[in-house]
Amino acid sequence: MRSNRDAPVDKMGAQYCYDSSAPPEVRRYQMLISLILSSQTKDEVTAGAMQRLRARGLTVDNILQTDDSTLGELIYPVGFWRKKVQYIKHTSFLLQLYHNGDIPASTAELMDLPGVGRKMAHLAMVMAWGAVTGIAVDTHMHRITNRLQWARKRTKTPKETQAALEEWVPRDMWGEINSLLVGFGQQICRPVRPRCQDCLNKLLCPAARSR
Repeated sequence: MRSNRDAPVDKMGAQYCYDSSAPPEVRRYQMLISLILSSQTKDEVTAGAMQRLRARGLTVDNILQTDDSTLGELIYPVGFWRKKVQYIKHTSFLLQLYHNGDIPASTAELMDLPGVGRKMAHLAMVMAWGAVTGIAVDTHMHRITNRLQWARKRTKTPKETQAALEEWVPRDMWGEINSLLVGFGQQICRPVRPRCQDCLNKLLCPAARSR
């Protein structure tokens, strides 16, 4: 599908934005924050926001002591940054109140946090806890899966796509398929003007064959 792992997600994705020298609970918190920021935001922008947050001290206590205006300046221009200020502050408050400053270790509890959906929860479980709980499917993976016809029938939502993929993708690949397809979508299988001529899958892809 692509010959190298050199897409933005491979170098600046949410999984690379935390401080590896921080205590485990702080690392997990930073992973979750990077995922919240990454929604509808380019990896380069997420990485920049995380760098600014880490420089100020990205911990639950520090975020709770940061006023909304300053936090907004730190994360701008991530997508929907005003909403994400509220998500981050509320999530940090709940983590301090109910989880001793750590993040939950289940998808259900993660999805109870503001700004955390199904895809994000599955990614957080893999990144933070090393637990594969499902395939993380966003709108880009949903689009690519249907373009490749990897589902038995066309799916209408990311949730349907997740179920269709989990029917046949080996479980030991569930944790890595998201970054593989996201990078593929960034470089080759783009939403507009896909580079089918450069795709290693072009002879098998129904969309490429129809062009």
